[in-house]
Amino acid sequence: MARQKFTKAHGGYAKQENAADMFKEFDATQLYCPCCKQAVPVRKRLLLVLPEGNKYEYLCAFCSETVGTKMDKNVVQDSIII
Repeated sequence: MARQKFTKAHGGYAKQENAADMFKEFDATQLYCPCCKQAVPVRKRLLLVLPEGNKYEYLCAFCSETVGTKMDKNVVQDSIII
């Protein structure tokens, strides 16, 4: 019988599908701000919706300076109904 890997989830344990899928996508919580000269909490804001994915911008929580960007390529295309 093969051993299965489990991860702790809300209210119990859930089966882990693949170890590589666990770290597929990250969201930053703190980044270095050149204006504040220290690592600061960041806010994630949708910048562009492109055919290849959504582009996000990370903003400093204190001075609203842009401290980074992220391209999310694992996006399901939404249908627009007019």
